Amino acid sequence: MFQIPRGTRDFTPEEMEKRRYVEEVMRKTFQRYGYREIQTPIFETLELFTAKSGESIIEELYFFKDKSGRDLALRPELTAPAIRLYVDKLQMEPKPLKLFYFGNCFRYDRPQKGRYREFMQAGCELIGTDTSEAYAELIALAFIILKNVGLKDIKLYIGNLNVLSSLFKIFNITKEQQKKLTPLIDKSQFKEIDSYLKEFGFLEKDIENFIKSLQTSDAKEILELVEKDKQAENEMMKLNEILDLLKNVFDIKTCEIKMGIVRGLDYYKGLVFEIDAPVLGAEKQLCGGGAYELISLFKGKETPTSGFAIGFDRTILALEAEKYRFPAKKLDAFVIPVNEELTIKALEITNNLRKQGFSVDMDLLKRGMSKSLKYASSINVDKIIIVGKKELENDSVTIRNMNTGEQELVKIDDLHKKI
Repeated sequence: MFQIPRGTRDFTPEEMEKRRYVEEVMRKTFQRYGYREIQTPIFETLELFTAKSGESIIEELYFFKDKSGRDLALRPELTAPAIRLYVDKLQMEPKPLKLFYFGNCFRYDRPQKGRYREFMQAGCELIGTDTSEAYAELIALAFIILKNVGLKDIKLYIGNLNVLSSLFKIFNITKEQQKKLTPLIDKSQFKEIDSYLKEFGFLEKDIENFIKSLQTSDAKEILELVEKDKQAENEMMKLNEILDLLKNVFDIKTCEIKMGIVRGLDYYKGLVFEIDAPVLGAEKQLCGGGAYELISLFKGKETPTSGFAIGFDRTILALEAEKYRFPAKKLDAFVIPVNEELTIKALEITNNLRKQGFSVDMDLLKRGMSKSLKYASSINVDKIIIVGKKELENDSVTIRNMNTGEQELVKIDDLHKKI
């Protein structure tokens, strides 16, 4: 038997119903906030991704040469393609520009639960504004999308990379030391951070204060640490403003400041945020985003840019872990001819109902009434339309309610009223 490639998945009709439901809820929420959908190619030039993330990303990519010798790669994420599209076609559009997207991405990574080699990503970009109100709305949108799809327990954390950089300076942590520490900070591995700082020769008191600054959610404590750095102080005050807006305007109570968020220090600038689903344990992060600078890197005119990406597959895993009951897809009706002679008439009734906008199927196997009823029950049908010879003599059919078992005779011309 043929096997699907490692790190990829097939989706059954039932699984696709879940995925399309979640996608549609997300799409409607984006649109409610004034975002417009874009789509970019599944493969791009290899240079697009190395320009954004450096040559080291090649190890994680599916890349190839086409028949003309061009270096191409399957997209590993959607931010770079979205900004390339903006620079190429949308720079002159009125600002702010609100763009959203869905798409499959590809990474040559070790497959594990919630992490696949082919995965779906949802996300958006907000281009042309960097006010506290704009950032608060962006973060609220990410949180509300996840709430709208049905998640109950999610946690929102916001931080600021400029403030984190200031903390590195205050504690005299060098660039080389930062490279070793940032992966540990990102994973909240505070014992390992403590060990590294001791290894680097830092004083016990400084280590304690640095780790405390990463763990505290108290804006005042962080402000006291960075008060001599005017830029960091201003950034911290803006962060506090955003926090107030999220809690008081958008009514998001499960939100707190977290200085330990590290998201690609090379191009993220300032505000960063993450949303976690604790039910997923170690792989709990569902969403990450913030403010960043890629437009000038892609030869466009520099302008404030922010956005976020949602792990679509992980969102569905979180919903399943929370025992969320996805809405069941139902056919409006299933048509059963009582004998083979009536199959053409049944097909005609089925087709006419479809033209009127109903989802309708019919027995195509000519298997008889009892087996057709059993099949109809298995595919979650509300109503059965029984096409019988005597009823047709009066231009009528029998409708059976699958929930109550009740039956009634209905004129064919009035079927749409009953369905």
